[in-house]
Amino acid sequence: MKIHVCVSSESFPLTVLIASGKAHDRQQFVKIMESIKVKTAGRPKTRPLEVLADSAYDDVAIRKYLRHRAIKSNIPVNIRNQKYPKRGRPTRFEYESYRKRGTIERFFAWLKMGFRKIASRYERLNVVFKGLLDIACFLLCWNKVQEAF
Repeated sequence: MKIHVCVSSESFPLTVLIASGKAHDRQQFVKIMESIKVKTAGRPKTRPLEVLADSAYDDVAIRKYLRHRAIKSNIPVNIRNQKYPKRGRPTRFEYESYRKRGTIERFFAWLKMGFRKIASRYERLNVVFKGLLDIACFLLCWNKVQEAF
């Protein structure tokens, strides 16, 4: 099982999905983006300003999807995906904002070091594993909010 998470810039999980370990990360990208809902006054926010992802998400379909939804994509080019060098305008990549991508790595470190049962996955049922994952995300958010006060 793979854990797919969309995290805010403050390391708060916005969306948590689980999928089979055989599927590539790119296949779950649209599901993750469609399930983002941040409750605010009025309609919930469903569209982030910018997406920071690693080079595994370097795909024409993902970039087109983000452009269609008017979301900035900051994804480095994966050289292994290209058989021939691309011609034309290069894709957008800003290194300074990409450095903030460490929030997702920090989130997974907190998740797997603080909750060892999730890191090794002992549950047989996906529903039980997803429940434990939701509880772990809640506790991480709760601890982060407690530190602020």
